[in-house]
Amino acid sequence: MTKPGIPKGTRDFGPREMARRNWMFAHLRAAFERRGFLPIETPAMEQLSTLTGKYGEEGDQLIFKILNNGDFLEKADETALQARDSRTVLPSIAKKALRYDLTVPFARFVTMSRNDLTFPFRRYQMQQVWRGDRPGRGRYQEFTQCDADVIGSTSVLCEWEVLDLFNEVLTALGVPGFRIVVNDRRVLNACAAQWGVEDRLTDFTVALDKWDKVGTDGVLAELAARGLPDSACAGAVALLGLSEVEGNEARIAALRALLGPSPALDAALEDVAFLTREVPNTVVEPWLARGLNYYTGMIVEVRVPDAPVGSICGGGRYADLTGVFGWPGMSGVGVSFGADRIYDVLEHFEAFPADLGRMTTLLVALMDAEGRDDALALVRAGRAAGLSAEVYPDPVKLGKQLSYAADLGIPFVALAGSNERAAGVWTLRDMATGAQTQATAAELVRTVVAARSEAPS
Repeated sequence: MTKPGIPKGTRDFGPREMARRNWMFAHLRAAFERRGFLPIETPAMEQLSTLTGKYGEEGDQLIFKILNNGDFLEKADETALQARDSRTVLPSIAKKALRYDLTVPFARFVTMSRNDLTFPFRRYQMQQVWRGDRPGRGRYQEFTQCDADVIGSTSVLCEWEVLDLFNEVLTALGVPGFRIVVNDRRVLNACAAQWGVEDRLTDFTVALDKWDKVGTDGVLAELAARGLPDSACAGAVALLGLSEVEGNEARIAALRALLGPSPALDAALEDVAFLTREVPNTVVEPWLARGLNYYTGMIVEVRVPDAPVGSICGGGRYADLTGVFGWPGMSGVGVSFGADRIYDVLEHFEAFPADLGRMTTLLVALMDAEGRDDALALVRAGRAAGLSAEVYPDPVKLGKQLSYAADLGIPFVALAGSNERAAGVWTLRDMATGAQTQATAAELVRTVVAARSEAPS
């Protein structure tokens, strides 16, 4: 007998969780479509070569590889096997992988579908992704991302669109105290040039990206471990010191003073200043790095103070993501809503609407076998009027049927014994008050429809 269980980092979702998740997804879908974003889906698995090299050295290690079908060792590199060299043997035993995010598959999709799309192209996508992270609170190996991208334009209005989307959706969901944290990779490029580590930009940004977790001393230790010079360490201290500067305008001015003028830096800071003026709840953090290699312009994360998880959303500008697929020069900007982390935050702050788990509005009790046809007729009438209605399947004691309605939060129960049926009426019980009234089937349906429309949403 197999003991039931699921892999670490994955979860089952019961009716309560699904009602909440569907409520979140409905808000997201409505916001995406109000802004003209069009839906797409891509396969759960991609070619391993499609994903490798797009997420930085740490990200590549977290990609779930899929062993080739059949005897996957048949064509394995024997020398690599004997040497236990997993990096070398991997391409000969695994050609596919589960998608790590939705952005790289989107770039692949755009390249393959470019003759069928109108640009600038606005896309949204809500699907699962997989990462081999160590499981923990807010960190899962299987989770849902909800992405929105605009590709085919370099205008900063595209950045404004996706940041304003963050603000609209998270406000509608009731996420408390969220902050949209903004930076630009061109700022980090200027830092690297100023401090003599242009050729070590990835090492520099990977270290900076850990500041929230390890602090300044941890960043310095990481820089030293990667062999970066003292100039980079001193620069990192100065950059992180800007956290003491209050206000977006003051912080941008301090950054200009620290790095001096340059065309790329000036353009980046103009864009950042525009976005923080035009989008509420934005904060400039010039040390924000985000470790993904494909970002070239604006980068963004969304954080919630005192939340049990880290950033709940993220994204950025990519100048040439489709170039790796043979179509250079297509710039875009995209953001991702971390649905699972948003869920954890709303649950932590008890911010979900109280009645999300309620589905059925009217339960038709089955008093005896003879009442089955009437019960089915009432259910059909209720559903035709737009009600969510069900009939209890067995003629058991009324108390059990009422308990069933109470446990599921069903607000109304209709019942009719032989006497009611003879009189052509039903008894309607309001489960909240216990009050009972008698009415014909048509009157009963109208009463429940009216009560549902008057209930708070």
